[in-house]
Amino acid sequence: MHGAATAGHREDGVTGPAPTPPAALLSIRALRVDLRAEGELRRVIHDVTLDVAEGESVGLVGESGSGKSMTARAVARLLPEGAVTGGEIVFDGEPVLTLRGAALRRFRRGGIATIFQDPAAHINPVRTIGDHLTEGLRLVRGVDAREAERRAAAMLGEVGIAGGERRLRQHPHELSGGMLQRVMIASVLLDEPRLILADEPTTALDVTTQSEVMALLSELSRERRLAMLYITHDLELAAGVCDRTAVMYAGAVMEVQRSAALNDGPLNPYTAALLAARPRVDARSDRLEAIAGRPRSAFEAPEGCVFADRCPHVEDACVAERQELRPLAGGLVRCRRAEELRGRLGHA
Repeated sequence: MHGAATAGHREDGVTGPAPTPPAALLSIRALRVDLRAEGELRRVIHDVTLDVAEGESVGLVGESGSGKSMTARAVARLLPEGAVTGGEIVFDGEPVLTLRGAALRRFRRGGIATIFQDPAAHINPVRTIGDHLTEGLRLVRGVDAREAERRAAAMLGEVGIAGGERRLRQHPHELSGGMLQRVMIASVLLDEPRLILADEPTTALDVTTQSEVMALLSELSRERRLAMLYITHDLELAAGVCDRTAVMYAGAVMEVQRSAALNDGPLNPYTAALLAARPRVDARSDRLEAIAGRPRSAFEAPEGCVFADRCPHVEDACVAERQELRPLAGGLVRCRRAEELRGRLGHA
């Protein structure tokens, strides 16, 4: 599945040439994930198909419980014990789901790196910032202690933290949340990965710091030609920092488009509903729009369209048969009425 897509029918159910970059660094095809709960397997992801090219930033957007973070964990091979996976994840031509032992360690060490939501929960509170930043350099790459500290201090400067040598001696509680997230970004960049999995990295930060951190992460990833899969619930933020955006609902990718095109002309009713629900600063309204019903998890999604019970455009045929992700207008969409509704799914 790696490389340029060719016309015709593929095993993932997508027909025709896929509108994705010709050389995908990360390629996900028909990913499924089942987790054990109360003695039984429950499906939390039932169909994720997505590509990320080298140097490209792709946003993965959806409501809580849609499967965004679980997708990232599947890519990083950090799923809970007992998880059962299906489909395919390929990184630089190598199948990820079958990696074991030394091959899996190499993949995690030099292939990908993850930036988590809460930096305070992922930095040891009793060790110094220097310990956190230099451990991988010393133990994995064999860099001597002095050189490792020099590189760490220089990287702190690159992510906007002045006085790097002094910061290396500090503990996490001595830094603000925004500075800790910058430390996390520095630790990721020191690993020299090719793909960054950013799992809502600004959730715990105030709005101003969020903007600064995302601008920094976007700039550094572009400078270093790093691919990034950015997990967020914020469509507007994804549009601002990502080349393309994928929208998830109930464990499935519903739409993939260039970020600007998705914002201006959504192809799936769910995407249109998300856009309509955003507060707007350029218009006055007596009340905010809301999507009827409640979000569904993958294990409770209906047999047909997973959004059918909340969709204002639903028909009997939508309920009867689940749709595949297919090309349309330079993007990908999962909706049997997409061609008919195209141009009518306004969000003003």
